[in-house]
Amino acid sequence: MIPTSSKKRQRVPYHTSAMRNSSAESSQKIRRSTSATSFSEASAASAAAAVVPRCSTSFNESSTADVILRLYIDIDAPYTVNSTAGDDVQIYLHSNVLRRSKYFAALLSDRWLNPNPATNNAFDTDNEHKILRLNFGVSSNKPNSIADHLAVLQLLYTDDFSSVINSVSVALDLLPVALELLFEDCVKACVKFIEAVPWTEEEETRVIEVIPLLREEESKELLSRFSPNENCGEDMLHGLILSAIHNHPNMAFVKAFVAKLLRDFASRDSARRVLERAFEESLKVVKESLEEYSSPDFRGDHNETEAIQRLNLHTAMTNGRHLLWLVERMIELRVADSAVKEWSEQAAFTADLQRAFRDDAWRNIVPGLPAVIMRCTCKLANAVAAGTTLAARQVRMKLVKDWLPVLIVCKDNVSPLLPSHKSLYLELEDTFLRIISTLPMSDSQELLQQCLSFSTKNVEDCPHLVTAFNTWFRRATRPARVDG
Repeated sequence: MIPTSSKKRQRVPYHTSAMRNSSAESSQKIRRSTSATSFSEASAASAAAAVVPRCSTSFNESSTADVILRLYIDIDAPYTVNSTAGDDVQIYLHSNVLRRSKYFAALLSDRWLNPNPATNNAFDTDNEHKILRLNFGVSSNKPNSIADHLAVLQLLYTDDFSSVINSVSVALDLLPVALELLFEDCVKACVKFIEAVPWTEEEETRVIEVIPLLREEESKELLSRFSPNENCGEDMLHGLILSAIHNHPNMAFVKAFVAKLLRDFASRDSARRVLERAFEESLKVVKESLEEYSSPDFRGDHNETEAIQRLNLHTAMTNGRHLLWLVERMIELRVADSAVKEWSEQAAFTADLQRAFRDDAWRNIVPGLPAVIMRCTCKLANAVAAGTTLAARQVRMKLVKDWLPVLIVCKDNVSPLLPSHKSLYLELEDTFLRIISTLPMSDSQELLQQCLSFSTKNVEDCPHLVTAFNTWFRRATRPARVDG
């Protein structure tokens, strides 16, 4: 969460010594300056070229100036860069313009311009015109701090900020200085520009760092780009998943893109919750469609009933494909625990599937439905058998117990058996047998007897079944271990 104050607060500039009551402390910032490197006329002219004047006086105009400001790197400040010739400059300014900055307005008030006689006078009394000489120490850990201060001081002379504040990086460079000098017009211009344009990742980091320095009303629009609530990211992911599997015409490409977003998402727990939510929604639609198909209402017209039955099958098929994609994503992210448990608790659903697949009506409507449903089962069962998803003993047993009859019905009633379907069913047979080998002897004994339909004319063609029974009998004949 980005910290920001909930109340309006006065900005406190870095140079707090000039605002304090102590004359001794104030004299460190406001004092006579006997020598300083003059800010070159060429540099001033170049920098001022982009600034539209707001008054008759100009920035760094020595003939009319009544304030001479020396900018220098404060060597006592922390994280100060190495000083160079450009780190100590002298510029000619005008008090009436400087008062646009609340910092300078306070500094130039009578309270500060009539210091204790025992301290240094801020005015140069030898000059025909009273000229105030100020020293302004700059603290920064970046090399262009002096340049940023000069740019903000130039903006005091104009109402047209757009010619200078023309990029996010410039606005972010000038904003801390404008805050330091309490130059409200410049602060507003910087914030307005930053709020209106895109940011790079680096710029976004800098925006986050500067937000705590702003008042609540100033930072409101900037903060709105960031997460407004804890579930914002999850809601967005869920919406993208629904769009990918339901609405978008280029479904394959969009699914691949959303899959990448899920893989790259920072919070694995959030991705888990989003996928579980979508999984439950799709599973519910498939179950309701198969339930209505398996138990139709024949009170209406025959043609109407047949149309409804076709619609139920197509709905089950479409959402079954969505379900398969969701299962693949959950296994890929290793967050399929809840899906496996949910899939193992579908006694009513598997009963509806058995009734539906024993009927011949579906063959000419959705011939690929059994394969889609069994691929979901195979993916989840493989994740359990491989240890990718760790399931409790009861979950493993129920997964095989409920779905083994569906597999048997598919093998016996789906003909002709396509090569792709044959390999799918063989893979699922092998996976179920491996899961059975993880169960207690009594449970595995009951389930193995139901697997006899896996056998073939040639015993050599079902090595997985042979291995499963040999393993069970080997364990059954092994002498019991007696402790002690």
